[in-house]
Amino acid sequence: MVKSIEIKKISIREKLVVDVNVLMKDPRDYDFSPRASMEGSTINLFNEGEEASSASIELDSEQMQVAERDRALDLRVKFAVEGMHGILTHKTKNVMTGPNSKKLAEPRWKTILPISM
Repeated sequence: MVKSIEIKKISIREKLVVDVNVLMKDPRDYDFSPRASMEGSTINLFNEGEEASSASIELDSEQMQVAERDRALDLRVKFAVEGMHGILTHKTKNVMTGPNSKKLAEPRWKTILPISM
């Protein structure tokens, strides 16, 4: 279940790009089916079946033209779980400085989302 959706940034590349932070209630919950709708010049993002966890933002005229032209947007999601992504209590040394350093996985997701008008 999605606890909250927060729109961080909207930009234009080839399509309308929307960056969002999604806070989930449980780390074992994979129920996230985003939907986008447009009413006037406002884009609403919500999880399918849930109206309570929605986010909306007002678009300017250039962003409106791109959204109406494509009727889709690129959604870039950064996931977090309440209570899991806080302050570390046991910090290790910086392992990214060695010759065999590796980047840790980040909970990110990217998709093309149709806009219902």
